[in-house]
Amino acid sequence: MKILQKNRMEWTIAAMALIIVNATVHAEAPAAAEKPVYGEYKDWRVLGVSHRLDKKFVRAIVGNDVAIGAARSGKTMPWPDGAIIAKLSWKEKTHPNWPQAIVPGGFVGAEAMVKDSKKFPETGGWGFGHWEGNTLVMNDKEKSAACFACHTPMKDHDYVYTAPVLQ
Repeated sequence: MKILQKNRMEWTIAAMALIIVNATVHAEAPAAAEKPVYGEYKDWRVLGVSHRLDKKFVRAIVGNDVAIGAARSGKTMPWPDGAIIAKLSWKEKTHPNWPQAIVPGGFVGAEAMVKDSKKFPETGGWGFGHWEGNTLVMNDKEKSAACFACHTPMKDHDYVYTAPVLQ
């Protein structure tokens, strides 16, 4: 009987030690990197392109899966809540071996329109922001109001300039 009690005691101590080691290892493990709330635009698909003559920007306009689905199905009047449209801008430059071609030069930045009719009712259901690294930072009310003012001529197109070129 004493041998059985001794084995139980050894097993209990071993199990407790294992629990303590396991808890310590998990407590010290680095936290997983948090994904940006609105996703990473670098993996999104193209909705359209533009060339802004006044700023001399070449742009790619990309969308998250909700925006791409809406564009492909022709349901952009209005765009559905959850759609995010990102505008990626580069300074224009002339191609060094083909002077007739305007191509992207230095990267300027990435901006976004986030459709959430409940969260952004004062700006046509759209929130405006920009990416800092992989994080989309939403603009404050003053900056969003300025963005929205530029988009008001497109009211009849749900405030979006880009006409999706998806078929």
